[in-house]
Amino acid sequence: MRYFDYLTPEQEQDLFLQLPSEFSNRDDKETLAYAVGAALYMPAIRPRIADDVVSGKIKGLVSLVIDLEDAVADSQVDFAERNLYETLDKLHRFVIEGFIESSALPLIFVRVRSAEQMRRLLSLLEERLYLVTGFAFPKFSPVIGEAYFRLLEEYNGSAGPNAPTLYGMPILETAEVIYRESRSSALLDIQALLKRYSPYVLNVRIGATDFSSIFGLRRNPDMTIYDIGVIRDCVTDIINVFGRQEDGFVISGPVWEYFRSDRVLKPQLRMTPFQEAMGKDGLKLRMSYLDRSVDGLIREVAYDKENGIIGKTIIHPTHLQPVQAMYVVTHEEYSDAASIIANSQGDYGVMKSQYANKMNEIKPHLNWSNRIMNRSKIFGVLHEKHNFTSLLADLEPAGALV
Repeated sequence: MRYFDYLTPEQEQDLFLQLPSEFSNRDDKETLAYAVGAALYMPAIRPRIADDVVSGKIKGLVSLVIDLEDAVADSQVDFAERNLYETLDKLHRFVIEGFIESSALPLIFVRVRSAEQMRRLLSLLEERLYLVTGFAFPKFSPVIGEAYFRLLEEYNGSAGPNAPTLYGMPILETAEVIYRESRSSALLDIQALLKRYSPYVLNVRIGATDFSSIFGLRRNPDMTIYDIGVIRDCVTDIINVFGRQEDGFVISGPVWEYFRSDRVLKPQLRMTPFQEAMGKDGLKLRMSYLDRSVDGLIREVAYDKENGIIGKTIIHPTHLQPVQAMYVVTHEEYSDAASIIANSQGDYGVMKSQYANKMNEIKPHLNWSNRIMNRSKIFGVLHEKHNFTSLLADLEPAGALV
């Protein structure tokens, strides 16, 4: 599995200085933490998940979360669990019958409702668990989180030497985290827990929809989550606690829920990046994204990146390609990072960039450079003449999930 594997060899050669690397759920934790990227959520009650995955129906699908929690009604839980089993069993049969290599499957996660449900699933899925990269833990708190990660630790300790590690992705979305009076202690308690179980923590995810619900809020498509003050302040504190380089946690951004809407404010996508990459065709492409109200999503991902967030929760397949394209490393980013790392042995303190438009300070920018290199391995590096819009050209939007 790798990003943008649907491109032709000619397109890859034209677009990429360095192609995205291949990976599977047997790779190391640092690789997988970045590789989760744009994770598409699907309700566990959907009957054709396995067929859609193997057929390649969803262009750009690299990581998948099968949801047993909010996307499933209480009355449907038993059916959803059975369907999850049947989905993984079908994928297992596809693998053993040679229709697909397990390494070609997307990273698969299961969002569970409780530790009790997770314990049942570990027993139910048994030999099919090699297809699963991990579990997403909703409404995460220190008490609930302890139960989840203890199960993970027990499972990984008892699994055979050839079994891939199962990881956990805590979702921060509770009142204790968003309420100002309890936030600091809640985040620090969660941080202490995740440090104890750090070998099994793949992502720290932000559940901004649940945060907004607590206050009766919902951003409109002209805004980003960073325009809602109470959510922005909480996201800032989450980044402050979990985004420190020495801890090694990767933070994933909240969902963008719109795929069609009426516009109130001016469009947020500048014409220049599209025009520079593709001329008149670029302007047509820009309008197609404005018509589908994806400009707000692209703007929010730009804010995510500036705040050190890698990846995003996705609830509609048309969002996969814009988010993935935004995380590809530009030639300018790569050249700056490579220069800083190459000169980090003490001979220089500051250097003019290759693009001659900024100063690169070696020590202050070294952590940033390492993050860029991690991103480049997973998402690739573009040639100098290209930007993210080049990856969106001539690509039909992925179909809706029904």
